[in-house]
Amino acid sequence: MSPTDITWTLPHIVAGVMVLSLNAYVLLGGADFGGGVWDLVARGQRRDEQRALIANAIGPIWEANHVWLILVVVLLFTCFPKAFAHLSTELHVPITIMLVGIVLRGSAFTFRTYDSKQDAVQRRWGRIFSMASLLTPIILGVCLGTVASGAVPMRTAKEAAALTFMQRFINPWCASPFPWAVGLLTLMLFAFLAASYLTVEAPDDALRDLFRRRAQQAQLALLLTAAATLLVARVENPLLFSGLTRGTTALAMHGVTALAAALSLWALGTRRFQVARLAAAAQASFILWGWAWTQFPWILPPDRTITSLAAPHVTLQLTVGALAIGTAILLPSFVYLFRIFKSGETAFGNEPV
Repeated sequence: MSPTDITWTLPHIVAGVMVLSLNAYVLLGGADFGGGVWDLVARGQRRDEQRALIANAIGPIWEANHVWLILVVVLLFTCFPKAFAHLSTELHVPITIMLVGIVLRGSAFTFRTYDSKQDAVQRRWGRIFSMASLLTPIILGVCLGTVASGAVPMRTAKEAAALTFMQRFINPWCASPFPWAVGLLTLMLFAFLAASYLTVEAPDDALRDLFRRRAQQAQLALLLTAAATLLVARVENPLLFSGLTRGTTALAMHGVTALAAALSLWALGTRRFQVARLAAAAQASFILWGWAWTQFPWILPPDRTITSLAAPHVTLQLTVGALAIGTAILLPSFVYLFRIFKSGETAFGNEPV
């Protein structure tokens, strides 16, 4: 079944808003985590300048970007409570690891900023910041890959009781290579976004060229990882692979993603950094929406649709109304925040924070 075969209702609208929010989190918060990757590999005489650039790009508004992830979670437990209860139970181990990573990353970044400037202290907080920035995107991708592959179906109480702890809570996300391939793909995507954004943030040509090369390398790694993920899906989950590769819409998604990737590489090669940043954001968005389109209308593949797991109609109506009011407050606030902290050449929100 495809989105064109569905009568769009309030549950579908809310699900679309969830994907939009996740898209915003990937483009903004995801690039924060990518900044941690480049902080980890910063080397050479300009190591401190690289890390200062990353910190200055992240620092002013990194906390605000988590609004989008919070919105996804709130919409899930408000509008799809059965799905929220199921996922938070079946995937409680990786979700807990991801939340710990988010907390450690933010705490380490703050302590590194305000703690002693001695090298040993800075290295300690820097390692925690970087390792949490590596771990969290991978686990986020693992969770998404596990759900997309249909590895956490809803079971009856009797069926669930018959499973061991390993069978129910560990094997679905840990035993299969596909979730980990998606996790690695997520990490490469975040690193690519961060490097592309930092080419615009960089204050001089030397740093700009350094992150230009890193963006090119990350793009190559991203494309190879995406191809490997498709191959793993073909072996592990033929039904998912079919959805990702067959049909006019799937091919169109791959086409526009490839076009955005080519535009990004061309812009980086010709030093058109604003274009490269926009192309990177477009590429990431097409990848995310390609997954959402493939999974539609299932919220828990292979048999639980968006409408079957939706909350009562009145709850959805109130939520959509609250979203309309919240959007009227949130979006102008974000625009104002970016105008204050990302003025001039970096006003677009390339805050890999």
